[in-house]
Amino acid sequence: MSVSPDQMNKPENLNFRRYKEGKNEYRSWQDKIFDAGWTHKCPEYVLSTPPCQGSCPAGEDIRGYLNIVRGMEKPTVPGMTWQEYAWRRLTEANPFPAVMGRVCPAPCESGCNRNELEDHVGINSVEHFLGDYAIKNNLKFSLPEGVVATGKKVAIIGGGPAGLACAYQLRMKGHAVTVFDEHEFLGGMMRYGIPGFRTPRDVLDAEIQRILDLGVEVKLKMHIGKDITFDQIKQDYDAVFLGMGAQAGKPLPIEGFDAPNCVTAMGFLRAFNEGRLKYVGKRVVVIGGGDTSIDVATVARRLGHIKHAKPTDRAEHVIAGQVAHDVAEASAKEGAEVVLCSRAPIAKMNANKHEIEEALAEGIVIRGGITPVAVVKSADGHAIALRVATLDDKGQPIAGTETDIEADLIVSAIGQGVDFTGLEQFNNGKGLVNADKNYQVPGQKGVFVGGDVLRPHLLTTAVGHGSIAAEGIDRFLKNEEIGKRPKVDVHYWDLLRKQVETGKAPEAFHTLNKADVLKAEGSAKEIDLGVRGSDTAKFAVHNFENRSDKYVIPHNELFLGHFTFNPRNVRGFTMLNAEQVLGHFEERLEALDDKAVVAEAKRCMSCGLCFECDNCVIYCPQTAVKKTPKAQTMTGRYVYTDYARCIGCHICADVCPTGYIKMGLGE
Repeated sequence: MSVSPDQMNKPENLNFRRYKEGKNEYRSWQDKIFDAGWTHKCPEYVLSTPPCQGSCPAGEDIRGYLNIVRGMEKPTVPGMTWQEYAWRRLTEANPFPAVMGRVCPAPCESGCNRNELEDHVGINSVEHFLGDYAIKNNLKFSLPEGVVATGKKVAIIGGGPAGLACAYQLRMKGHAVTVFDEHEFLGGMMRYGIPGFRTPRDVLDAEIQRILDLGVEVKLKMHIGKDITFDQIKQDYDAVFLGMGAQAGKPLPIEGFDAPNCVTAMGFLRAFNEGRLKYVGKRVVVIGGGDTSIDVATVARRLGHIKHAKPTDRAEHVIAGQVAHDVAEASAKEGAEVVLCSRAPIAKMNANKHEIEEALAEGIVIRGGITPVAVVKSADGHAIALRVATLDDKGQPIAGTETDIEADLIVSAIGQGVDFTGLEQFNNGKGLVNADKNYQVPGQKGVFVGGDVLRPHLLTTAVGHGSIAAEGIDRFLKNEEIGKRPKVDVHYWDLLRKQVETGKAPEAFHTLNKADVLKAEGSAKEIDLGVRGSDTAKFAVHNFENRSDKYVIPHNELFLGHFTFNPRNVRGFTMLNAEQVLGHFEERLEALDDKAVVAEAKRCMSCGLCFECDNCVIYCPQTAVKKTPKAQTMTGRYVYTDYARCIGCHICADVCPTGYIKMGLGE
């Protein structure tokens, strides 16, 4: 490829090169003993899971819906738009695309093989677009064709992401579902733990209502152990899912944190999200380093403070639920000074990097590499400062480095705990619930669990737990063996389902008739009545192997030289400064439009599945690789190999950009 001197100085803009300058070693010893351009091995077509899907806690078929958006896989339902078809593929795993497209930190993008070229595919932005399209066009869920009521009833304890995802999957299987939740509204951490300017409430409400419209019964303000006992639930329902979440904040384990103006992040965010907390003190100190601590700090900056607030209106009284702020008084507020303290250096904080940058731009001071050692109190017992010390390289406080950070409100954002009131028997002694690989509680037949009560993590992790638990509950209710979960436990594109959708399903398999074999060949053994001449049979998909449930394809199995430099289509974002942030509670993230989202989906390399590039057909020296006849072609079956011509030269596999072709036939 010819390049200019300027381009030579910008190697990030060049195509991928498998062999770098000066590199002359063979990739493997197999290549070194390659024999005269031919081998005994022939190509087969192997479906693998791409690393984006393998990294997705919700287990979405990411490659599948990106291929629909890019136009490679067409809708099979007459009149259905590609947007709806892609949305329906996405929501088979995750019923909250509009929410997750906004707030998920996107581990799928970290795993994306395109990072080996220039930048990951903007999966989050495509999910965001599809979720918003569905709300705007009032798309609804419906039970799959043929699903009927099973007569079985399941109780879901907790209406957060895990509980609602489980309820959704169970209704899609025909089971009756009742969700019990102690709050006034459903949503769990999506509503009470994340600010509304990150998850707009109309968006959240629309995605929750879509699940309820499937026929999910809801019982709100119901606390297990207070309003109804667990034994009563076990008696009334055939199975139970525990999805209470971890919404009890953890206080700082230091001297003086019992002061009334020392609160937890969960209490702070709940007071704000319920509309009770309208302003804070002049100086707010937050201790943490994760996404929750950033949420607390950014909310505090937006709320600001009032110079002459009444003592009874102090923030700690509101957070404790004793009073609520007056809206008229809140209109006179001024900016608050917010300091975020983290044990980790700023570069190593757990929070998303872009959120750290936004917090700094909004005037939040972040101090890394320090640890709280005590709360300094006034004579009346209120906290007036947080005493911190600098950490050494081993994470230990350095004597003599203590300093005080003045504070009117101190917020601990160091983690969450579970409220086990009424469910004490499930506490494993560590504040969580034990479960097996199917998320069934050991020794509690028919009781399943998921979400933060199992392992505090991402919202998408909770959605994945709910989905997997629903499969286990379904098998339990059918008296089937629950069995082992697959090694790669995610949704993936299904060739057989695609064949059925397109009217190209394999024919039924029939054994041969003994009389016919005798007539044709003069003799017949039992073994002759099985599969004979299967290369032309219509009951099988030939030379195809599905490894999706056990193999994630890495970047070094792709032909990355096929892909050119193609920068990511980035969503618009309104960055605020310290003066603009006060009172700003509007959403700042903008969805891509139709054109941009299609362009972004086209950056997907379709790892592990053919995307119809023609490389194998063009480069095969024996013309052994050919396009499938139009009447038989479909996604995943775009080409076939004429094995009478194939000499096993490996060229088709070497030039396959997606790694779909493997030289395995003959081994």
